[in-house]
Amino acid sequence: MRKLPLNTPAPAHSARGLAGHSVKHDSAWKHVSGQARYIDDMPTPEGILHAAVGHSEQAHARIVSMDLDAVRQYPGVIAVITAKDVPGHLDIGPVFPGDPVLADNIVEYIGQPVFAVAATSHEAARKAAKLAKVEYETLDAVVTVTQALNKEFFVRPSQTQQRGQPDQALAQAPNRLSGEQFVGGQEHFYLEGQASLAEPTEDRGMFVHTSSQHPSEVQKLVAEVLGLPIHEVHAEVRRMGGGFGGKETQAAPVACIAALLANATNRPVKYRLSRPDDMIQTGKRHDFYNTYDIGFDDDGLILGADLMVAGRCGNSPDLSDAIVDRAMFHADNAYYLDQARVTGHRCKTHTVSNTAFRGFGGPQGMMIIEHAMDDIARHLGRDPLDIRKLNLYRPGRDTTHYGQTIEQHVLPELLEKLEASSDYRKRRSDITAFNQSSPILKHGLALTPVKFGISFTAKHLNQAGALVNIYTDGSIQVNHGGTEMGQGLYIKVAQVVASAFQVDIERVKVSATRTDKVPNTSPTAASSGSDLNGMAALDACEKLMAGLTEFAASHWSAAPEDVTFADNQVQINDLTMSWETFIQSAYMNRIPLSSSGFYATPKIHYDPKTGTGHPFLYYSNCAACSEVVVDTLTGEYRVMRTDILFDAGRSLNPEIDIGQIEGGFVQGMGWLTTEELVYSNDGKLLTTGPANYKIPAVSDCPPDLRVGLLPNSPNREATVFHSKAVGEPPLMLGIAVWSALRDAVSSITDYRFSPPLDTPATPERVLAAITACQASQEQHKESA
Repeated sequence: MRKLPLNTPAPAHSARGLAGHSVKHDSAWKHVSGQARYIDDMPTPEGILHAAVGHSEQAHARIVSMDLDAVRQYPGVIAVITAKDVPGHLDIGPVFPGDPVLADNIVEYIGQPVFAVAATSHEAARKAAKLAKVEYETLDAVVTVTQALNKEFFVRPSQTQQRGQPDQALAQAPNRLSGEQFVGGQEHFYLEGQASLAEPTEDRGMFVHTSSQHPSEVQKLVAEVLGLPIHEVHAEVRRMGGGFGGKETQAAPVACIAALLANATNRPVKYRLSRPDDMIQTGKRHDFYNTYDIGFDDDGLILGADLMVAGRCGNSPDLSDAIVDRAMFHADNAYYLDQARVTGHRCKTHTVSNTAFRGFGGPQGMMIIEHAMDDIARHLGRDPLDIRKLNLYRPGRDTTHYGQTIEQHVLPELLEKLEASSDYRKRRSDITAFNQSSPILKHGLALTPVKFGISFTAKHLNQAGALVNIYTDGSIQVNHGGTEMGQGLYIKVAQVVASAFQVDIERVKVSATRTDKVPNTSPTAASSGSDLNGMAALDACEKLMAGLTEFAASHWSAAPEDVTFADNQVQINDLTMSWETFIQSAYMNRIPLSSSGFYATPKIHYDPKTGTGHPFLYYSNCAACSEVVVDTLTGEYRVMRTDILFDAGRSLNPEIDIGQIEGGFVQGMGWLTTEELVYSNDGKLLTTGPANYKIPAVSDCPPDLRVGLLPNSPNREATVFHSKAVGEPPLMLGIAVWSALRDAVSSITDYRFSPPLDTPATPERVLAAITACQASQEQHKESA
């Protein structure tokens, strides 16, 4: 090994790419050039087989008989397995039971896997799976959330959070309104569909390449279905082509089926879902039915509230308990509800089990209070922004209905800044004047806030591990439990490590997430990827820095405080050496250059029995101001301009964060406007691809989109470099578009009537709202 002299010239530049600076995504060039390798791009191992499943054609039925002879005899088919061939656990429910990897006797949704096929080609496996002859005894099916509510048909018990005496407050309030809304679901539509590659290892173990946000769960469930100890299974995730929550639990069944077939054949098996199969077989964002009953004074200040949120969970619990919890936590959004009750129902339906999606129930919960804010404003003849500002959390009115005190009040200032920068008041005046003179086209404007709690609501998930290795040339490798799905987690953690050692970002590489390097990891979800994994990596760095500092002080007879690391150099009293020279010396003196790190989020607790606690470390805050124009003859509309102000604390990477904010807003806008999941009366999904499921296109984005980060707002909590989460909160900024559409339609009645507008607010629904306004206008004329 080459030794470097201590007087090696140090670099003349400052360390590049540290936390707080905009650094390009580590895979950006690979993404745009097509060189980024996903599971279906990996070189195929020798003897690889391809998987497909035969799935249920009934929403709820008993399997009477299943003839698979034609499947087995199809050319290229090597193996066919059913529930009876699973050597270990059949149920792979992530939290609660209810998710058999292959259906056994009873099917509970159209698309539920009943058997699996391994063949020599993807085409052969798919064609063979269609040849099964399955006889069913049809059972009664519950398909909609309202059907489930009426039958009290739930996957988990209902819960209530309550403060004070809301019934009394409602009865005594000078004004009282009630309303209801249906909030549609959403397909994840990640660019890379669900995929897994399972390879048998020695001693009947299994190595699994998985497109998963939760490789440790994949490892555990694969081990369980195979009847193996967890250490015999290894899972790896280099990157995903998008996740958005759809690969938190839904990737595990794909990996388990691939592993079962690999185990049965002792050959590697790849299971890649086509887009239609992916949409039919995997869960979505929960659609919700929400209601409100709110009392308020003549200024619009809320005095009492009774809110209900009911999520369509599908056929099994999956993550629905926590998702409806979060909808309940966020039913207040940014507003103080003094005397309040929030009730949450987890409705069971014979449809695919819905699952995590960016925001995790929070967006659906926020919708009902934002609906009420607009309704209160119309009732009182006030600007909706004034009603929102009046009801914001602020000192003295800063405890949520579940008992957590908000310790950093950001929104009052943030809204004032956005109101000014977006020129809200002048535009409001101009729009009102325009609408009075324009009989066909109507403009709408809305400014809506977001307060989003950061942490997993399941306490045990708020932990992370990391492994940091320094090599003798000064290069650094990092491994942590977070997964990269395009959001920039890897580059942010690399920046944290570079900052800890004060070296160039080019010296740091984050390697693929692997369960044999960092075990027992939490999913990359809940907007906590950077918070958790950044802190774990920083902990490992600090351990290494402590050892390196002690070595430097001892070896060169200096005090520890006289040892500094900066600009790719180490300064020890008057001695200066390059980082790599110092690391070489540490190695030669047998100083550890590898360390693990760990982080557990403090302060987290919640008691579902009492509906109270401190479920979040802190809150992320942002707001959007959106302007739309609506054609009242057709219901068609366009988003003209959106201004966003986001509080990212001390941003780890401003450009990455702004990109996430832009993408999150557009995804939220799509959820509330164009993305419509359509089911038949018997529970069959009819929207199974981009031809009939419309995610936002470039042409749907506002031509004028302005995004800013709130300056001088470090996190008061001890997060990594006092940054704040960015992942999920931007999605809820799309509420501003929905509210602006209601504003435009309401202008038909001179803002006296607040129109119903369920989501997604397609042109058809907007036209129905216009019709409702016109009918209200006629009634007003007749009564006058």
